[in-house]
Amino acid sequence: MPRAAIYARASLPTQHISAQLCQLRELAARRGFDVVGEYQDLGNSGTKARRPGLDALMADARRRRFSVVLVASFDRIARSTRHFLQTLDELGRLGVGFISVKEDIDTTGPTGRLILTLVGSLSEIDGALIRERIRRGMARRRLEGFRLGRAPLEVDRDAIARDRLSGMSLTETARAHHVSRASVVRFVREARQRSAPVEQFQPMSANAAVELMV
Repeated sequence: MPRAAIYARASLPTQHISAQLCQLRELAARRGFDVVGEYQDLGNSGTKARRPGLDALMADARRRRFSVVLVASFDRIARSTRHFLQTLDELGRLGVGFISVKEDIDTTGPTGRLILTLVGSLSEIDGALIRERIRRGMARRRLEGFRLGRAPLEVDRDAIARDRLSGMSLTETARAHHVSRASVVRFVREARQRSAPVEQFQPMSANAAVELMV
């Protein structure tokens, strides 16, 4: 017997979801589904990104607790068209069917599998459009002279290396110059490389590496 999950939502705490639950329970009985969980969000707007009931539903879907999700209508589960497509696409990739009573959508059949294919294609197109907009935006910022990525540290690297090599501990040097311990190690390594002739470069021994990190 296929295992099913029921999801119901009401935007206001004063609203009742009993009608949704009864409708979905009857559907499950007619289809021969074994309802293993009922997930509810009462007083949660459909526009909210995080909803405890929906989050729990998706978490259990990833654990393969059920094979089909039943809802009264699209707007009960999704906060936007994009969110709906993303949710349906993830359920499809997890092998979980989706049935919506109002829209008469059932992805467990042949027509439903076609819908899942279209949803997956739409999600890929949407992702490609987003990536293209990001690339265009970055290119425009470069043309306008803006720096992209993390700005370089505005510190005296030579002073940091001198302090570390003079005997200050790694932690003391980092605190004194308000940088990370990793930055101190990097600056010391760079200073040693600048001062040493190229032909004398040798792989650092394990003991030297430990000494540098202390």
